[in-house]
Amino acid sequence: MPRPPRHPADQQLSLFDAWPLTQGPDPAPAPARAAAPAATPLPAPSLRVFRHPNAQRELRLGEHVVGYALRRGRRRSIGFVVGVEGLSVAAPRWVGQGDIDAALREKADWILRKLAEQHERGERLQAARVDWRDGASIPFLGEPVVIVLDPRSGGMCAGASLETLLDGPNPRLTLNVALPVHAAPGQIRDAVQSWLQRQARRIFEQRCAHFAERLGVQLRRLSLSSAQTRWGSASADGSVRLNWRLVHFGMATIDYVVAHELAHLRHMDHGPAFWDVVRSVVPDVDRARSTLKAELVPVFD
Repeated sequence: MPRPPRHPADQQLSLFDAWPLTQGPDPAPAPARAAAPAATPLPAPSLRVFRHPNAQRELRLGEHVVGYALRRGRRRSIGFVVGVEGLSVAAPRWVGQGDIDAALREKADWILRKLAEQHERGERLQAARVDWRDGASIPFLGEPVVIVLDPRSGGMCAGASLETLLDGPNPRLTLNVALPVHAAPGQIRDAVQSWLQRQARRIFEQRCAHFAERLGVQLRRLSLSSAQTRWGSASADGSVRLNWRLVHFGMATIDYVVAHELAHLRHMDHGPAFWDVVRSVVPDVDRARSTLKAELVPVFD
């Protein structure tokens, strides 16, 4: 990114001062002109504040205020990390504060864009948190499922079953959990998660068998994963791990991940030959990948 032009040294200002007007003789009066229609004023950009919870420094970048967490250590360069909490900066011990702030201003566009993206993601994550109670909703195979607490569905054990409730012209899926309506949120969460994991294993086993035959590979071991950043993995010995949270997505997305990992049993890379194998059984790869990136799964805490 090109470095923004610097102001002359004799006009250096602190971060929040207004830029001074150049002083000079009064200009000569201009000849009278016909009045022009007033231009519609442009709206002023709204000020946003992005402040890391451990911020020690604040800096104004463009029209926004950024409070960042600064950590010094034995390193050779200044590094930036933008996460859900905000901006973190790591700098060598010998670098002055002015140089750190100058580096931040140089990358201001990138930092502000990433902060806005992370702020939006944080709001979406907050909206994805499940309120564990009777009547709460979670996605299962791409469809919303309503949690119904009913101890009559199996005693006081934390069992669960899925059924379709005919509610007028719009039937809905309900997950009947064998818990009383006053059950603690943690109890409900654990019961639902246990049921989802059982369904995940059943579905994954079926889809792995289907695609292993079509791809001509041998699956030796299937296990469930709870990884935060990976939907699946495969090893050269024929072992495959699939994230149980995939059951929140529709079958087309699940099939893509299953086929992706099984294709690694033929090509342990992401080269053109690998993608040809995946597309041979899942033609609409791009849509499935975009779904995994765009949709958020429920937050179980």
